[in-house]
Amino acid sequence: MSRIGKKPITIPAGVEVKAVGSTVTVKGPLGKLEWPMVQGLDVAIKDGQVLIGRSSDDRKIRALHGLTRAELSNMVQGVTKGYERSLEITGVGYKTQLQGRTLSFNVGYINPVLYQVPTGIDVKVDKQTLINVKGVDKRLVGQVAADLRAIKPPDVYKQKGVRYAGETLRKKEGKTGK
Repeated sequence: MSRIGKKPITIPAGVEVKAVGSTVTVKGPLGKLEWPMVQGLDVAIKDGQVLIGRSSDDRKIRALHGLTRAELSNMVQGVTKGYERSLEITGVGYKTQLQGRTLSFNVGYINPVLYQVPTGIDVKVDKQTLINVKGVDKRLVGQVAADLRAIKPPDVYKQKGVRYAGETLRKKEGKTGK
């Protein structure tokens, strides 16, 4: 039995978890999330806890047991506290602006790079070089942060680009002359 899959998920006050058919719905003060259940896994809600069980020891079912528990735990945390990821832009003249639901990046390319922010994500820009990504869905917050970083990944030689806040880069030495 999966060690992670066996752990119960405690439901905090103000959060409502429902298992209807093959979908688990988690509602909380920050929003609502859904997760499709795989056939062979079942969800039981007892005494303010969510328990995930499995019907067989099939390899696929065993693999998805811990994953499903982790995803449901992330959903419960997301609707109560939410998730946040910060990025910083370094480089001379590099900046970003938020215009409605579109981020405009000036990061050394000829034209500005436009990024459409998906629904369910809140983006805040401070001082044109700090980007704060907030949301309820952990996967979506991480994916948006990764997409923004991929616009101009940090350069190992000059240390310029878009990086996660607190990310340390090893600086490489350039060519040496004769």
